[in-house]
Amino acid sequence: MDNIMHKTRQSIQERERIDLVTMLNQTLASTSDLYAQLKHAHWNIKGPQFIAMHKLFDEIAEEIEGHVDTVAERITALGGTAFGTIQDVVKNTQLRVLPTNVFAMEQLLEHVTHNFAILSELCRECMDRSEELDDMATNDIYVDLTRSLDKNLWFLEAHLQK
Repeated sequence: MDNIMHKTRQSIQERERIDLVTMLNQTLASTSDLYAQLKHAHWNIKGPQFIAMHKLFDEIAEEIEGHVDTVAERITALGGTAFGTIQDVVKNTQLRVLPTNVFAMEQLLEHVTHNFAILSELCRECMDRSEELDDMATNDIYVDLTRSLDKNLWFLEAHLQK
C-alpha cells in the first residue's frame, strides 16, 4: 500500500507519521472487514436465538463502525490517505475470511470471535508501536478500540460457553 502523504503542521516527524499511517491503514482495513462480517452475520443468522443474536450483531457492528471512522480520521489528521475502499479492505485485512455458507449461531460465533481475537491482538501490537513513536493520540485510539473489542468478544463468547 503506497502512502500518499499531505503537508501538515503536525509536530510528529514525517518518517514516524508514515509508519503510523501504514499501521493505521492496516487497522482500518481489518476493522472495516470486522464491521462487514458482523453485518453479514446480522443479516444471515438462523436458529432459535435469532432475534437476540440479530440485535447483538447489529449493536456491535454499529460500535465497530464508529471505530472505523475514528481510525480513518486519525490517518488523515496525520497527513495520510485513508484507504477504505472495499478493494483496499480485501487487500489489507488481517482477518480470516468469514464463510458465506455459515448460518448457525455457533458456527458464526466461532468465526466472528476468532476475528475479534485477531484484531484485538493486532491492536495491542499497534498500541505498543504508537507508544514507541511517542504518539499518544494514536495510542489512545488503540486503547479505546482494544477495550471495545475485548468487551464485545466477551459478549459474543458468552453465547458459546456452557
